[in-house]
Amino acid sequence: MKITAIRAYPVWVGIRTQLLVKVETDEGVFGWGESGLTGREKAVVGALEHFAELIVGMDPFKIGGIWQTLYRSQYFEGGRVLAAAQSAIDIALYDIKGKALGVPVYQLLGGKQRDHIPTFATTSGEPGEAMIEQAQMLMEAGWTAMRLSPSGHEETIYEPREHIPVTAKWCTKAREVLGDEVVLGVDYHHRLSVAEAASFCQKMPRGTLDFLEEPIRDETPEAYESLRRMTDIPFAIGEEFASKWQFLPYIERDIHQFNRIDICNVGGLTEAMKVAGWSEAHYVDMMPHNPLGPICTAATVHFAAAVANFSWLETRSSPAETHLGFDNSDLFPVQPRLERAVYPVPEAPGLGVEVNEDLVLKQDFKFWNAPMLNRRDGSVTNW
Repeated sequence: MKITAIRAYPVWVGIRTQLLVKVETDEGVFGWGESGLTGREKAVVGALEHFAELIVGMDPFKIGGIWQTLYRSQYFEGGRVLAAAQSAIDIALYDIKGKALGVPVYQLLGGKQRDHIPTFATTSGEPGEAMIEQAQMLMEAGWTAMRLSPSGHEETIYEPREHIPVTAKWCTKAREVLGDEVVLGVDYHHRLSVAEAASFCQKMPRGTLDFLEEPIRDETPEAYESLRRMTDIPFAIGEEFASKWQFLPYIERDIHQFNRIDICNVGGLTEAMKVAGWSEAHYVDMMPHNPLGPICTAATVHFAAAVANFSWLETRSSPAETHLGFDNSDLFPVQPRLERAVYPVPEAPGLGVEVNEDLVLKQDFKFWNAPMLNRRDGSVTNW
């Protein structure tokens, strides 16, 4: 069997563009992958065109060797654009191999360690009574872990010091109403400084939150070490990391407790399994980032099934986020489906996802960019 083509499809799914990637072979077996660099799909398409020149004609079963070929094929190795392209190819190769051998992908990763994958859901309302009502609805639907809504932004303006006390107040209230059994966290999306994040943590009673996700930017591990000295709330970090090397200082310096690994950004399943093993040795749990579509979900479900140190998988298909439209059955007639708050592990060969390619081909590229936020003084801040 030989690789014959790599085809990139920027497709509008739900509320934004996602980049699907199809790898074809001369025996008619094909695989699907997905890139995680949402909003910069054209850059990833360019990288895929370069990579196709290298691997067309290669044996798709040689997944590890292809990974090394792609990573080492340029003097300037790595980076988020190249890693996102490599991730999509890597996932598609596992899909091909599973289909060709007649086994689900988790069997290629060491076998299944769990029969279903627990998830965490996210409330979508502004902090307040509506947020708590959503959280109660999620608990009734079976969720035992969830991410609460931080106080948001006013159109294009975000002022952390205005929103921190509101979020802290309603996180505290949520814990009082929901009780101690449910796992609660907040994602700050890199919006805060060290001082702002510390102030947020200090405004809540100890035990309010079970995890604090991405409160500050992650380029400088020393900044997280500084924040760690100011709070004992567990950190969930890593959705932007594009290699095992980016995870290295966080794992080995005991900075965080949950790895928010993104299969579609980190280098695919090949790289994700290495990060998982490394994390297991340091008692860091895998808590995968999963904001995309069914291909990302399926790949991450297989990953979650095969690793020992797993906590929860992010889902954006809960009753609290139905407005997002990620569950697009027209484009993906076969895909992972939630059963209450868990994903059953697929038993079909490969990833267990089917794509309506005819419908994909009818779409024109639609530009999407993340919201651009400013402070009231006009300076730029994070989304």
